[in-house]
Amino acid sequence: MASETLAKRFYVSGTVQGVGFRFFVERVAARLNVSGYVKNCFDGRVEVYAIASPEQFDVLRSELARGPRMAHVFRVDEVDAERVPEYANGFTIERDD
Repeated sequence: MASETLAKRFYVSGTVQGVGFRFFVERVAARLNVSGYVKNCFDGRVEVYAIASPEQFDVLRSELARGPRMAHVFRVDEVDAERVPEYANGFTIERDD
């Protein structure tokens, strides 16, 4: 039985731009089979929009908090989001805001 899929937005703060964070998230999402996108925000954070099951979110959340080797994550904010069908198939790196 498949778990229900939900959508969430994560906003990752810290030293998360210019350190390969978006590519790291893309690899994690592929490994977890999570759909959505990642992009840099104008304010220095990284936004991750994800469509996943509660179990996938648990792993994604801990991976975002860890980040790639050169990143320093200070906090990860999480908000429920609307499910956008356009992002339901695959994971992409979007252009910066």
